[in-house]
Amino acid sequence: MQLGHFGGADLLALTILALGWFASDWAVEHPPKSRLSVSMLMTGYRREWMRQFVTRQPRIFDATIIDNLRQGTAFFASASMIAIGGALALVGNTERLLGLAEDLTLDRAPAIVWEMKILLVMGFVALAFLNFVWAHRLFGYCAIIMASVPNDPDDPGALDRAEQAAEINISAARSFNRGLRNVYFALGSMTWLLGAAPLMAGAILTVCVLFRREFASHSRVVLMRNTPK
Repeated sequence: MQLGHFGGADLLALTILALGWFASDWAVEHPPKSRLSVSMLMTGYRREWMRQFVTRQPRIFDATIIDNLRQGTAFFASASMIAIGGALALVGNTERLLGLAEDLTLDRAPAIVWEMKILLVMGFVALAFLNFVWAHRLFGYCAIIMASVPNDPDDPGALDRAEQAAEINISAARSFNRGLRNVYFALGSMTWLLGAAPLMAGAILTVCVLFRREFASHSRVVLMRNTPK
């Protein structure tokens, strides 16, 4: 059986990768109150943004920010589509795939082994694409809700509508951040092409990079100053 080319080391590496992927998502989105992640700290700033938005005149600055956020999600969604297309093209070209595999590892395993390794990468990229598309749509919803906020800051419905926009904005950012994390894990899972041990190292390194940026980065120190409630 061709799948017999995958051994216990591969299974262990995949388990570490899966646990790292799940743990990083959970830790970033459900951190302890004593050690908030950068993503969670930003939710306070997004709510404060919408509170300030109510009284800001004119609101061109806010419209520009939302447009930039949508452009960012559109860029990453397009890049993910290109990556998926490239992976499918490589999987469909068995000779080139085997040539690449031999160049990387000098291993003569059957094509299905390398196809599955590339499909793992493509799976993370596909998840990232779905996250980016949903984030793009949510930022669009946010823009529409922001446009419906009354111009009169004394209007009794202005603050409630702004709070609605803030929550949609936070949901969009959450989906976008998940997409970015999936891109990180897609890059980390590419190390499986070199073998099980590199995949273990790649998974651990990916988790370490994510945790450092969310919990031990300089940007987090800056965000902690006068954090909005």
